Amino acid sequence: MIFNFIGENLRNPWIRLSIFTGSKPLSLPSPKRRRAPLSLWETIACRAVAPRRREVRVIRRLGVFAFCCLTLVGPIATAQTPQLASTPSATPITDEETIVPTFETQKLARTYVLDIPAPRGQITDRTGLPLAQNKVSYNLAISFPTPLDFTDAKAVGFAREKIDKAAKLTGRSIKISDDAILRHYHNRGILPLEIAQNLSKSEYEGIKDRSKDFLVVRPIYVRTYPNGKVAGQIIGYTGKTGRNLDGIIDNHETLWPETEGRDGLEQTFNELLAGKHGEYKLTFDKDGRKTSEKVIKSAVPGNNIVTTLDLRLQQLAEKALESKAKRGAIVIVDPTEGDILAMASWPTYDPNLFVPSISAEKFKQLQDDPDLPLLPRAFRSAYPPGSTFKVAVGIAALETGAVHPDDLYQCVPGIQIGNVTFHNWKKGDRGALNFIQALTESCDTWFYQVGIKTGAEPIIEWALKLGFGAKCGIPLRGEAEGRIPNDEYMKATHGRKLLNGDIANLSIGQGDTQVTPLQMAQAMAIVANGGRFYQTRLVRQVQSLDHEIVTAYQLREKRALDVSAKTMEEVREGMIEVVNGPSGTGHEAQLEGVEVAGKTGTAQWGPKNKERTAAWFAGFLPAEEPKYAFAAIYEGDVGSKVHGGSTAAPMIADIFQEIYKGTSNRGRREATQPIRRAQPVEEDASD
Repeated sequence: MIFNFIGENLRNPWIRLSIFTGSKPLSLPSPKRRRAPLSLWETIACRAVAPRRREVRVIRRLGVFAFCCLTLVGPIATAQTPQLASTPSATPITDEETIVPTFETQKLARTYVLDIPAPRGQITDRTGLPLAQNKVSYNLAISFPTPLDFTDAKAVGFAREKIDKAAKLTGRSIKISDDAILRHYHNRGILPLEIAQNLSKSEYEGIKDRSKDFLVVRPIYVRTYPNGKVAGQIIGYTGKTGRNLDGIIDNHETLWPETEGRDGLEQTFNELLAGKHGEYKLTFDKDGRKTSEKVIKSAVPGNNIVTTLDLRLQQLAEKALESKAKRGAIVIVDPTEGDILAMASWPTYDPNLFVPSISAEKFKQLQDDPDLPLLPRAFRSAYPPGSTFKVAVGIAALETGAVHPDDLYQCVPGIQIGNVTFHNWKKGDRGALNFIQALTESCDTWFYQVGIKTGAEPIIEWALKLGFGAKCGIPLRGEAEGRIPNDEYMKATHGRKLLNGDIANLSIGQGDTQVTPLQMAQAMAIVANGGRFYQTRLVRQVQSLDHEIVTAYQLREKRALDVSAKTMEEVREGMIEVVNGPSGTGHEAQLEGVEVAGKTGTAQWGPKNKERTAAWFAGFLPAEEPKYAFAAIYEGDVGSKVHGGSTAAPMIADIFQEIYKGTSNRGRREATQPIRRAQPVEEDASD
């Protein structure tokens, strides 16, 4: 009966989650359905879990986690008192108990309490679509008969007989040592001995009614990531925590292993996601017979983390990387509020690999992979920005008055700086160019001259104003700071101040300059909105199960740049020409019906003779009323020759062709729209 009830709830566990705008939650009502009649145990569980009717409705749709613990201990019959790590003691009558069985008043009555792990909260995208949630894993266990008076040989023989039967019923090879059987029997024999995890639907159906054979199916919550690899490096993963559950039973140990976040948002928000344990009380009389078992405190599910991510954009970004880059990253930001809509790195990993745990061999394969799938390049790797940095140099030059929009400088094949000739990336003399023309053609020698005339200090100042050289402050560990080299850095690393040659390198985003893809997207957002620097935001809010806002991360403008509208217009026009002009380097990012503004870039980094190429494309769209700011980077192999316009720009085109398909200005889904329902929890964890 109890399993039928759990199954019914797992088929329709619509989880209600609300996105708050202001003070009003926006949600869709759960569909009405007929409820199955409750058995005695189910009634007890519902009362224990949720004294109010409204709470019962919510908890049942979450999968009725209290029933899982009942199933763990329900099949246990009369037993001898197990060994306890702490001294057993009589349990006094509490004021809250309205019915006190006689056995609980006996002096030699023994009780102990096991903790019920709470289901972790969900992690969702900005509209409530689940990125991380829970589902039930049906695990197979042996229930030993009581009293526990078998000899060692008989205990092992009994277990072996049941293991062989289970192997035939499931078609599995089940391996468990005699030592493990005896350790469990002596230390915790009143609890089932788990012998197989994650039963498939067919295995579960074939074995669920075998309690008379002392075979027990235990439903246990496990983490699941319904979108596989998508956003895996942002979500992170979980791992088992706490003591091994094979020693002497201890008061307040958990009924099954609980998990904790080990990376990503799972780690950062672990305490909020984890919830609070419930308690399950077992009582034995003086002869060791179990006389009662009941939930005395319901587990409180963890809070939900609502991110700023747009699942569709995240999927498109990862698809573009997978199809066009061996290694790389893409970040997409909302320039009107600083929200990170997509943050993808490639290669990546599927966090489901860590459920319920990952083998040491498999984890070592991930660690030793030369393409570093565990590395979130989007925010933990810093690269020389190449010619994308010319946007910052142009703003500095125009704002300081070192140059004016119509000033002409020669775009020659090379110029002499000290005793070194600095070359343009393109051969041939392009003649005299103004700022927009130089940005469009990405003329290196033009920017060498203008950069030196502007000076290192203004360039550094404006680079810092655009957010380079400092962490963006997202709630993920290991964010790289990047680097904008100044005199102090040069003295510490090279023993000298910045020279003109260093300024020339800085002016084209080479040398010691390093930025992260996230920083680049943030800078493009500032340019797109005309100079407003919003705090980059990855998490919008933390919600309780009852839709209460636990924490709201408000939109925050860090500062407004003191930059002229004329300067920003010149930069915008130059970036539009990069993509749409006849001499531009970013033609492969063009979209039908939507004007893209962007800047390509190519830079070399790495040890001598092992240099690799970083190919960039960064910008925003639609150019006149930007809704998206972006940065894409393609990591080339050692010795490869790649260019931002031919490798990074097409990835951005792939993404936004889908977003704007069939319309000239479709835009993204807005968070103010009613939230879509989370997907139902699957009935088993085998898929």
